[in-house]
Amino acid sequence: MMQDVYQHIKHNNIKTVLLVLLFPVVLGTIVFLLSCVFMSVNEAINLIYTAFPVIIAVCLIWTIISYSCGSNMMLGFAEAHELNEKSPENKKVFKCVENVALAAGLPTPRVYIMDDNSLNAFATGTSPDNASVALTSGIINKLTPLELEAVVAHEMGHIKNRDIRLDVIIITCLGALTLLADFIARSFLHSDYTRNNDNKEQSNIHLVMLILWLSLLIFNLLLAPIIYFALSRTREYAADAASAHITRNPSALISALKKISIDPRVESLDNCELMGNVCIANPLDKKRMFAGIGETHPSVENRIKRLKSMRGF
Repeated sequence: MMQDVYQHIKHNNIKTVLLVLLFPVVLGTIVFLLSCVFMSVNEAINLIYTAFPVIIAVCLIWTIISYSCGSNMMLGFAEAHELNEKSPENKKVFKCVENVALAAGLPTPRVYIMDDNSLNAFATGTSPDNASVALTSGIINKLTPLELEAVVAHEMGHIKNRDIRLDVIIITCLGALTLLADFIARSFLHSDYTRNNDNKEQSNIHLVMLILWLSLLIFNLLLAPIIYFALSRTREYAADAASAHITRNPSALISALKKISIDPRVESLDNCELMGNVCIANPLDKKRMFAGIGETHPSVENRIKRLKSMRGF
């Protein structure tokens, strides 16, 4: 089991590096291809020579910001607030998290709560030393102590496997690209393009803005879901296995997953689709999905099937 954990950590470290390199390369490639549609190849090459260093610099700066502040951003998206450890009603939650962390051989993470009656949870941070676990009030109140322990152990699995660092990079970087696309679109629509259409320099600026906006749109709508799909599904199986290994009780996680699958939606995350990747079950409004598009998790049935097949517990 330990060998598998270390391999998972190694693979996640490699994925993180590749992801950081992938963003500017893919975005630069899309910009170049779209430029060839609107201008000559030589002009497109000149544009890339000018734009690519800027793209790399922006991606590097935002990666540093993501690494430093990404966890707080994610907790902010979820409208989560830190639990008061001294409050009597919260003692059982802190004790649960502390016990699971001890069994996993990890530092005790900070505990946050999302004021939502649904059942969901996620972990965030860049390392086990600064990790946080966020739980909905529903999952705390509706699960049995053993089921809650299994869910916390699942999140500890993500922390131990360094999934959380990869999540921070993905969510904050893709979120920034989405905001940038929206900013460019708004700037373009409210600009004085129509009044300056005869100004060649102004027209060129608007053309570059249009190319960049279309590039970001293609990346966000077509490529980002593929990246999500490639990175997210197998790690849920690994975290489920980690939960069973830590608690020695896969039946508790099976029971918890059945309850969670009935009501995983977290309303505060409806407008933050990127956060669906990090929760124990997809928290988004399923009415907004089409034919499974946007599903970042394997089905509960398949997860339960794998847990039932585990031996040695």
